[in-house]
Amino acid sequence: MSTRKTEQHIDPDFVLTAYRNGYFPMAESRTGPISWFSPDPRTIIPLDAFRVTRSLRRKVKQGLFQIRINTDFPGVIRACANRHETWISDEIISVYTLLHKRGYVHSVEAWHGQVLAGGLYGVAIGGAFFGESMFSLEAEASKVALVSLVGRLNERGFLVLDSQYITEHLMQFGARQISRDDYLGLLARALLVDTRFAD
Repeated sequence: MSTRKTEQHIDPDFVLTAYRNGYFPMAESRTGPISWFSPDPRTIIPLDAFRVTRSLRRKVKQGLFQIRINTDFPGVIRACANRHETWISDEIISVYTLLHKRGYVHSVEAWHGQVLAGGLYGVAIGGAFFGESMFSLEAEASKVALVSLVGRLNERGFLVLDSQYITEHLMQFGARQISRDDYLGLLARALLVDTRFAD
């Protein structure tokens, strides 16, 4: 794993450059210093081999959750940060909110009526989507959002869904680890793709 300490404040343009070169930021706490990470191996979810369980497929078909894109990004990122130990600091929230306004950071939201029940957010550059965090206030809400995300990425010709680190939760969807060199090669190809996550 490669890390590089930075000051408390980070610049939006530097954040985009970091993603293009395989790095992403994480804070030590809500107010702590920020480090940059480029894991080896790196975890991706192959878009052509995404796995959906039967129970989740049924949940999607039930239509309990309405999926919306970018209608409440502040609500999503703050819900993702709302946990006892978080790497999503106030500074990260501020910078990613600026990048959301510039069209680089997006939220996929699962609504139950008028309630934001779950969702996720990430960074989109070229044909690469860098998943950052998910949350659920109702069972399966974030999973339904993830299913919608993958469908959208496939429809729009994305090549990479980066999930950074492997977890048992992600493994159920087909997440796998690849070497950093292989990841950087895949990322380089994805960055050349001319597509948009949202219109």
